Amino acid sequence: MGPLEGIRIVEFAGLGPAPFCAMLLADLGAGIVRIDRRQALAGRIDHDPRTQVMNRGRRSIAVDLKNPAGRDAVLRLIDRAEALIEGYRPGVMERLGLGPDVCMERNARLVYGRMTGWGQEGPLASAPGHDINYIALTGALHAIGREGGPPTPPLNLVGDFGGGAYLAMGILAALLEARTSGRGQVVDAAMIDAAASMMAYVFGFRAAGAWVDARGRNYLDTGAPFYDAYETGDGRWIAIGSVEAKFWERTWRLLGLDVERMPPQHDRDAWAGTKETVAAAVRRKTRDEWMRIFDGEEVCVAPVLSLSEVADHPHIAARGTVADVDGVVQPAPAPRFSRTGAEIGGPPPARGEHSDEVLRDWGFDESEISALKESGAVLQG
Repeated sequence: MGPLEGIRIVEFAGLGPAPFCAMLLADLGAGIVRIDRRQALAGRIDHDPRTQVMNRGRRSIAVDLKNPAGRDAVLRLIDRAEALIEGYRPGVMERLGLGPDVCMERNARLVYGRMTGWGQEGPLASAPGHDINYIALTGALHAIGREGGPPTPPLNLVGDFGGGAYLAMGILAALLEARTSGRGQVVDAAMIDAAASMMAYVFGFRAAGAWVDARGRNYLDTGAPFYDAYETGDGRWIAIGSVEAKFWERTWRLLGLDVERMPPQHDRDAWAGTKETVAAAVRRKTRDEWMRIFDGEEVCVAPVLSLSEVADHPHIAARGTVADVDGVVQPAPAPRFSRTGAEIGGPPPARGEHSDEVLRDWGFDESEISALKESGAVLQG
C-alpha cells in the first residue's frame, strides 16, 4: 500500500542502476513488470533468484524480444503502462523496435526512463564503461583516497546506485508533470551526470578555496583528524565525524587526551600530528570498549560494522533498517511514510515466473497466451 500504488511500470531487465531504480519504485508500491530475456545469456550462470535483492517486488515475464510476436506483446504491455525503465546502450531499444518514438506514439502519456553511463549523446555515448569509469571523469574518484595513496573506488555506490536513484527521481518528476500536461517524455539519466551532481558540495568547497586536489588533505577525505576511521586495539575500527567544535572537544576528552594540549581544530599544519595522537589513543582499547565509553555522549562516533554485524546493531534492529526475506538479509525500503507505508512486495522472481499471470492481468486472453508460448516468444509461466 505504498504511495505509488496503482502506477504501472514496464522494466527491461539489466544490470546495476536500472534494476536499483525499479527496486526503489517497487518498494514504494509501483506495480512493475520486469521483461526478462527468454534464455539466459551465453556463458552466464543463473544465480538463485532470491539472492538478487535488487529484483525484489516485481513480477517477471520472459520474452524473446527478437521474435516479432514477443515484441508486439511487450508493446501491448507498454500501451497500458505509465512509465518504462531501460538500461541498454544508446540505440539498442530502437533496434529492437521499442524506442521512445514507437512507444510514445502508441502511449502519449508514457514516461520513458533511460539509464546509461555516458548519456544518450556526446562523444562517449556509445562507449562501454562501468561505475569506476563514470566517476573517474567527474572528479569524484580522484577525490577519494588517502594522502599519498591511489584513488579508492567507493564500491559502485556513486555511479551505479547514484545513477539509479536519479533515474527514479526523474521518472517521478515526469509522472507528476504528465498528470498536468497529459504528455509523457524521455528521462535521460546518465551515471556521469548523477555523479557530477552529487559532487556539488565539493565543487563549492573548491570554488571557495577550501579544497585542494591532493587526496587526504581536506575536511572530508581523511585529511582532517576529526573526520576519519581509526583502528582499535582489537584490529577493528571506529568512525569519528566530530566536525563541530563542541563535539570534537568532547571526543578528545573521552579519548583520555588533555584538552589543554589539543591543537587548534582547523590548523591544517597540525592535522598530521593530531591524527597520530588520536590514532595512538584509539589503539589503547577495543572497538566495543570505546563504544561503551562513547555511548550516550554528545559526540559523532560510530563503530565500523561489517555486513555480517549490521542486522544485530540495536539501532538498526529497532528501526528495522534491514529485513530478512526468505533467509536473505537485505535493506528495508526507504524512505518511510507516515500514512502510505512502503514495504518489500515479495522476493525476487525467477526469470519468467509470472509470464502467464502478467499477460492475463494486462489484457491478454487465454488463446493469445497459448499462441505466444507455442511460438516461443514467451517462456512458459
